[in-house]
Amino acid sequence: MESDLIETMESKANGPKEEENRSRVIDGPTNPMVTPLLTDLYQFTMAYAYWKGGKQNERAVFDLYFRKNPFGGEYTVFAGLEECIKLIANFNMTEEEIAFIQASLPSTCEDGFYEYLRGIDCSDVEVYAVPEGSVVFPKVPLLRVEGPIAVVQLLETPFLTLINYASLVATNAARHRFVAGKSKLLLEFGLRRAQGPDGGIGASKYCYIGGFDATSNVAAGRLFGIPLRGTHSHAFVSSFMSPDEIIDKSLRSCDGSSACEDFVSLVQAWLSKIKWSHVSRGIFSETNQSELAAFTSYALAFPRNFLALVDTYDVLKSGIPNFCAVALALNDLGYKAVGIRLDSGDLAYLSCEARKFFCTIEKELRVPGFGKLNITASNDLNEETLDALNKQGHEVDAFGIGTYLVTCYAQAALGCVFKLVEINNQPRIKLSEDLSKVTIPCKKRCYRLFGKEGYPLVDIMTGENEPPPKVGERILCRHPFNESKRAYVVPQHVEELLRCFWPGSPDKLRDELPPLKAIRDRCIRQLEQMRPDHMRRLNPTPYKVSVSAKLYDFIHFLWLNEAPVGELL
Repeated sequence: MESDLIETMESKANGPKEEENRSRVIDGPTNPMVTPLLTDLYQFTMAYAYWKGGKQNERAVFDLYFRKNPFGGEYTVFAGLEECIKLIANFNMTEEEIAFIQASLPSTCEDGFYEYLRGIDCSDVEVYAVPEGSVVFPKVPLLRVEGPIAVVQLLETPFLTLINYASLVATNAARHRFVAGKSKLLLEFGLRRAQGPDGGIGASKYCYIGGFDATSNVAAGRLFGIPLRGTHSHAFVSSFMSPDEIIDKSLRSCDGSSACEDFVSLVQAWLSKIKWSHVSRGIFSETNQSELAAFTSYALAFPRNFLALVDTYDVLKSGIPNFCAVALALNDLGYKAVGIRLDSGDLAYLSCEARKFFCTIEKELRVPGFGKLNITASNDLNEETLDALNKQGHEVDAFGIGTYLVTCYAQAALGCVFKLVEINNQPRIKLSEDLSKVTIPCKKRCYRLFGKEGYPLVDIMTGENEPPPKVGERILCRHPFNESKRAYVVPQHVEELLRCFWPGSPDKLRDELPPLKAIRDRCIRQLEQMRPDHMRRLNPTPYKVSVSAKLYDFIHFLWLNEAPVGELL
């Protein structure tokens, strides 16, 4: 049923009824600081110059795209679209904002411009975009924004700031998921290390899209419905001195039918049994009693969710035995402990030793399922450490990842750009000695072509009025700028990439913004659809991005037409 729902959301043909589409109110941006003033000053200076020259209402088309995949990889996850649509759906300027703009611009600017600002909104803007959560590639527009040039220009900076970080951190999360593997639980623990509250909230949302399962960020859990995870810190463990501090020692059984009046003594009895059994293998004689008190107290508070941080004093000689004693006492009352968290040391070795300890208890003390208790690892993990753990061999079931994930430590920014490609139906091009900075002109349509094995083969851009690629048709795909790079493709499936998410008219249908879970599902599904050699961490195969033969010819015609001709003297 869930797959049917997602399929419905992804089908352009199955959009909502027109009346529903017209009447739907879109909430404002998640962050109230995202307003028309969240932009660069030069957007307002250009807007004034457009207005002064009578050009403010000329119809312009801009492409938002990036030039290179991040983190040395060959794919990117697109994120941030929902916040862009929320911005334009609520785009208007207050009197206070206009007064600030007036005070910031030169006093020579005419009053009529500020009257113009009072009346602008995005009702005449059109936004075509790749659905959020899609796997995307350089040069292909993530958004095509059409509308009055002065208004669209004011959208440039906020759109870039809403998409750049979102896509970067979603891609970072997807890369961590790829290395960790499908079966591992990934927990985002980055709030305390993020670049302020905005970075923390955004990271939680976009890591979830990229494949993480839960977050420690309570605010993000409330805002977006992301599952929350978290237990206790080292401070909780070290705050206890001895079991004598535990006042209420009673605990009712899981089914409520009976009660243990002295749970502390039950824990001590199990610890003694572990110590003198074959389970301990002589690795400990006495455990830290303050740690045992902390674990016991936490279990009394959360008997159904007992997960203990076991590295405050010594993992093997104290933390794990103490945890096991509490877990076995809970088991006597019908509860099942969740597991342990390791936050320091040799995570591969310690996780394997912990698993051996759990399995021995299951076998020697006949406690079914004990060997499968969850082992969570944290401690400044990143892609490289996950890869190293995989190579060493480990028994970790879940990873809590923070600093390197949410700060995108390996790369500072994605580098999206917002470029004019058409004005008044006239294609425009930006030239540069750096080929990567030459723009692909005109309003375009974008398609993904799939091969017989079901993998995407190439993304191709065509002119807006060109016929779309057809299944079974032999199509010449050309590199936009390199004459020798070209290939024929016979697609077995064709998917158009850009969909209308803001139509510029209440009479036109638009694709609805899907819920966060559907965006996440789309991301996971698209990543699984990619060819493995495009996804690998080291030396991935570049994914091909091309233009049609007709668009290729037009690019180079316009290039020659716009490029100045030198003269040798």
